Amino acid sequence: MYFVIAGGGEVGFHLAKALLESGHEIMLIEVDRHRAQWIEEQLGSVVLNAAADEGRYQLEAGCQRAEAVIAVTGMDAANLVICQVAKWRCNVPRVIARVNDPKNEIVFKALGIDETISSTRVIMGVIEQELPTGGFMPLMPLTGSHLELIEAEIASGAPSAGEKVPALGLPRGSAIGGIVRKGGVVHADDDTAVEVGDRIIVLAPTKDESDVKKALLG
Repeated sequence: MYFVIAGGGEVGFHLAKALLESGHEIMLIEVDRHRAQWIEEQLGSVVLNAAADEGRYQLEAGCQRAEAVIAVTGMDAANLVICQVAKWRCNVPRVIARVNDPKNEIVFKALGIDETISSTRVIMGVIEQELPTGGFMPLMPLTGSHLELIEAEIASGAPSAGEKVPALGLPRGSAIGGIVRKGGVVHADDDTAVEVGDRIIVLAPTKDESDVKKALLG
């Protein structure tokens, strides 16, 4: 497969290296001349020293035959423009953007970006999952929608403990997909009461993530 990577920082460099080692073809677009030269010394002639947010350079990189364009610069605005150019100018079937500020993910989705990756969100999810007061982890965004899957562990003292599903106060447009309890899956209907130790799987609008957390964990 052929991939175009925009941004030759640490993320872009290691992604390019991993894809090459897996047998894929890549072209990496990096605007900084010295960084581009260094990457070429490490990986070979797979680097284009240019601005990835300009359509002519994406075309030069071969984006029209790419399976995906992956924008991983350190600037959210640049990643958004790069993905939009790839999608509308090069008709790339899939665009993936690194998002540094998790609050920008909903904007990227609204503007047609297929996939977003937020290291901040992932790390915070891992940290919160390990807290003794219960975990809260956004699992994944759903492609082509403004929805995401969320997992929340109910700790003692949480406002949802002991409440039945209709009384949880989840935001409008949210739904419980299931409850993991003692190693099994419990179907969540109107008569199901939440117990301490339950892991609740919620489908919710991305913009309402904080409201889901408040309703379940306080």
